[in-house]
Amino acid sequence: MNKKYVVRLSSDEQSQLQRLVRTGKVAAKKMLHARILLQADQGPHGPAWNDERIAEGLSVHVRTVANVRQRLVEQGLDAALDRKKQAGPSRPRSLDGCGEARLIALRCGPPPSGRLRWTLQLLADRLVELHVVDGVSAETVRRVLKKMN
Repeated sequence: MNKKYVVRLSSDEQSQLQRLVRTGKVAAKKMLHARILLQADQGPHGPAWNDERIAEGLSVHVRTVANVRQRLVEQGLDAALDRKKQAGPSRPRSLDGCGEARLIALRCGPPPSGRLRWTLQLLADRLVELHVVDGVSAETVRRVLKKMN
């Protein structure tokens, strides 16, 4: 099978990866990706293993080998060794800057009648009443107020 992303490491890159694997003072994923690249090297001194053999030898999925190989060719050695950066946050923030400002203004204002002070739950409930957010937890309110100090 013709590979779209062929790994050919220079002697400097190869020695850097071997040093990285030998010392063992790096993250496990980084060391694993270094081993994948060393086994996939099709240069003059590389073993040129195929993806299935590398996956079986290092106990990873074949797709992991292909992804590391692709990142090396497209983005370089550093990108292939490090974890892929997340494109954006997993979840959108429940309180954006405008919502945080409303929360702080609400907190600085007088508490509801019959209360001496604002509680986190009262603030969360009032933000929902004012349609600032659809729903927010008291813990989120606490974090925003703590960040204010």
